[in-house]
Amino acid sequence: MNGMLQTWAELRQFVHHTLCGKENLLVDQFELEVDPLHRQDQFCGVNFTLFGPRQIRLGAIWTVERNSLFFFDAKGCRFQTTQLQQPIHDVPSGLISSQ
Repeated sequence: MNGMLQTWAELRQFVHHTLCGKENLLVDQFELEVDPLHRQDQFCGVNFTLFGPRQIRLGAIWTVERNSLFFFDAKGCRFQTTQLQQPIHDVPSGLISSQ
């Protein structure tokens, strides 16, 4: 499913499951935080953060320009890169608008 994501909900679910799977965490026990990324007041991606037990912090970044996901472990080392095949068009407007 990784390259065939088409919607915001699928993207978010894929990121959540991938991050939880890295540390064998239960998906329903840990929420995924989502923060927009802007460059020169233009939406350019999303920073996903998962806070697990024992101060574990995992992350992922989705870049709109490259349409890629970069996953980072608790040490901040990249452990996976996923190139999406199709752009995600239904990103919530609250993330896209410049703050």
